[in-house]
Amino acid sequence: MEDTEEEVLLSDDQKLDIAKWFLLNSPPGEIQYVAKDLKSLLNDEDVYRRAAAEAFPLYNKSNIICLHFPNRSGEVLVSLFSEISEDEYLDPRTAQVGKVDHVRQICTTMRPATDEELPSPYIEEYRCALDAEISKYVEEAYPKGIFSVYCTNGKDAEDCGSDFELVVVITATRHSPQNFCNGSWVSIWNIEFKDELQTVEVRGKLQVTAHYFEEGNVQLDAKHECRDSTIFQSPDDSADSLMNIIRHHETEYLTSLQASYSNLPDSTFKELRRKLPVTRTLFPWHSTLQFSLTRDLEKELGIEK
Repeated sequence: MEDTEEEVLLSDDQKLDIAKWFLLNSPPGEIQYVAKDLKSLLNDEDVYRRAAAEAFPLYNKSNIICLHFPNRSGEVLVSLFSEISEDEYLDPRTAQVGKVDHVRQICTTMRPATDEELPSPYIEEYRCALDAEISKYVEEAYPKGIFSVYCTNGKDAEDCGSDFELVVVITATRHSPQNFCNGSWVSIWNIEFKDELQTVEVRGKLQVTAHYFEEGNVQLDAKHECRDSTIFQSPDDSADSLMNIIRHHETEYLTSLQASYSNLPDSTFKELRRKLPVTRTLFPWHSTLQFSLTRDLEKELGIEK
């Protein structure tokens, strides 16, 4: 009797979970390509629509994608820090809120932000000063970089004596699918202003991702966290000090990455190789003429002449 393999049929919920996993794990800038292939493989419009509706917003926010306003008057970063509602995101620099179509990854409409959505004049003074300093740094360090500065806590503080928190988000992408490579840099800086202690605590999270897929599939996902602090000063002095902290840590991390990957051939790749051959003896590369493959094979097989 011939053995027959039974075809395993997946439920719609199982298909949905698998589809979401593929979408959420798409490399930066490649979710639309993955979605196109996934839609063809699923051959189920309803399951695909449900998966896309759930996965795209999460993907867009985790990758902090940048979208242009309809009239090209500015850009908005799609992130947890800029989120007003599930499809509205704030650009604090222009005080505009963009409505986002997550699946199409476009900003469809825009409107002025309300007073309740913006920080108080006291907080805005600190936010604007930091925005100006980070703008100089990003322009210098990231030719195609985008950034934004948000107030995530204490935005209603009206004067000294209150704690508040700003977040700096810097993102730079390079998408070149025609050359089989995509990559991104994202750094998030949480900055806590503590009035009573007269200190400013800084926490940074940096992530570098890259995907090379010419005749293969190689991905890089490097993460780094750091901390620092400075004193609570005037808006301009605080902004200058914080920009220097961010510059220092990002430059230091980038330098360490470059050093690590320049040493790959002599360190990591070397460790992947067997230190000794199976004979447990080093091969004398300096004197290979003493070996005769034909002679050794004849001896081993007992066919010596």
